[in-house]
Order: sequence, then structure tokens, then C-alpha cells
Amino acid sequence: MSERSAKHSTFVIERNYKHSPAHVFAAWAGQAAKASWFPKAEEFDFRVGGREFNRGGPPGGPVYTFDACYQEIVQNTRIVYSYSLDMEDKRMSVSVTTVEFDSVDGGTRLIYTEQGVFLDGLDTPEQREHGTKVMLDQLGKALDEQ
Repeated sequence: MSERSAKHSTFVIERNYKHSPAHVFAAWAGQAAKASWFPKAEEFDFRVGGREFNRGGPPGGPVYTFDACYQEIVQNTRIVYSYSLDMEDKRMSVSVTTVEFDSVDGGTRLIYTEQGVFLDGLDTPEQREHGTKVMLDQLGKALDEQ
């Protein structure tokens, strides 16, 4: 059996988008809009208590499962959700994420805060932060292409 560990970490990422908070919020709130920059959900119920669930991974690689529950939604202002991330049958992490949408001159400042526990060395806060930055860059491209 491999050694068990739990590493706790918090990271914050800020991005500025040249779109209104309502427009950026909508990219998180609608299943089709979110699928343009985030893996398509098998289940997507955007409401407090609702679930977002998807599975996938690289061809021939492991299957990753994202299972989220929306804890708070304030229209065009804030989304709070908790989620687990599994690789095959192994739990990699459990996190609480807050996404804030602040109006700034000419657009939106998005503030993404993730508080997580990263389990058994299967993932690290640094890897998750890097992947999240890539994801938020994809969001920017999707917004610009609309």
C-alpha cells in the first residue's frame, strides 16, 4: 500500500476579461456555454444544491471524474461550489472553490479562489493551479470568440 498523505493549500488566480460580469457569469451558468471552455458535463444542474458531473481523460489514459455541488450562487456576482476529483477509483482531491465577478472599467475581474486538500500525492496544489490557469485562459478565448 502506498503512503497516505493530505496536503492542504489555497490558491487565488485573477483574470481580467473585456466582457461584462453578466456575460462572464453566463459562461459558467449555462451548460452549452461552459462546454465551450470546460469539459462537457454529463450532468449540469446550475442551482444551489445542484450537481455538475463529468468524466473523461486523454485517449488511452486514466479516466478523471469531476463531481461538484453548487453551494451558493449570487447572479453575476459569485459562485461557490465544492468538488471532488478522482483518477479512476482513487480520490485525488476535495476542494471548495469561490468564483467572484467584479465589474472593472471595460469588463470583469474574475477572482478564482480554491481551497483544497490534495490526497496521497496523486495531485499537487501547484499542478492544480497551473491547470486552472490554463482553463481560465480557455474561458477568455471562448468569451472573445462569441
